[in-house]
Amino acid sequence: MQHGLVTTIIPVFNRARMLREAVASVLAQTYRPIEIIIIDDGSTDDTVATADGLAREFPDEIRVIHQKNAGVGPAREAGRNAARGEFIQHLDSDDLLEPRKFEWMVGALRAHPESGAAYGWTRAHLPDGSLNEKPEKGTGQRVETMFPAMLKSRFWQTATPLYRASLVHAAGPWLALWNEEDWEYDARIAALGVRLEYIEDWVCVQRHHPEDRLSSRGMEPLVLRDRATAHALILQHAQRAGISPETPEMQHYARELFLLARQCGSRGLAAESRMLFNLSRDASGAQRNRGQFLAYAALARVTGWSGAGKISQFIDRVRP
Repeated sequence: MQHGLVTTIIPVFNRARMLREAVASVLAQTYRPIEIIIIDDGSTDDTVATADGLAREFPDEIRVIHQKNAGVGPAREAGRNAARGEFIQHLDSDDLLEPRKFEWMVGALRAHPESGAAYGWTRAHLPDGSLNEKPEKGTGQRVETMFPAMLKSRFWQTATPLYRASLVHAAGPWLALWNEEDWEYDARIAALGVRLEYIEDWVCVQRHHPEDRLSSRGMEPLVLRDRATAHALILQHAQRAGISPETPEMQHYARELFLLARQCGSRGLAAESRMLFNLSRDASGAQRNRGQFLAYAALARVTGWSGAGKISQFIDRVRP
């Protein structure tokens, strides 16, 4: 580990133009020293040549790892294993960093050694080219710890936080999931009791665009299966952190589990549906025997878990 170094990990698959722009936003940082690790996840277009060209142009700051297509989780894990920095920045290949992000965040973490991560405002770049002037998700709000807020939603984007590398390595390896691997990883870090520093300014940009994004395929059966795994693990992390079933955030997450159970059932994933339903009841605490649970369990006994999911999804569609 090199003192003061910020490592940016960028997984990429078939996205050459946006990769150049993402890398440029890191090179434009007012802070030094930095290193950039590009993980080419089996690209089949000119992304390979683009990544290698960037490494030749900036040999002191950019390294490239080529691997067979395995998904964003294994790609980020390859970057984690290669990282030499004291701080870790994750950046999707279609997003951007604001120029003073590292300067502000490293300064905040230096001033507060008890904190493990820093975050700030995330701006949305809309498909029409305009910028949203309201911070994305929950990045316009200050929270001191990731849990229990991380149960209500993943309140930032992948590029929003800067982590101490020691915290990332304590969390361990990224999982080979195709969706919600980032939420699961953040929840795993949250279970370590990390404290946060907050920057009241724009620190990164999430670009909304028509190109394919894994996050837009969340209802495909293979992706739903990974979402079910991620949701189950997130609950485990929260329970390990001591989050009570009676907190509003855990009650919200119990409803999230129940919704995903119905979605999995409607796509034929009966085993995942049953697992998530049972986890939802467990997470509900004193509410675990409320009528909605009892009625759905009775429906599943009659129609099966897939049938119950399809019926409930149909009711949701036709309900005013």
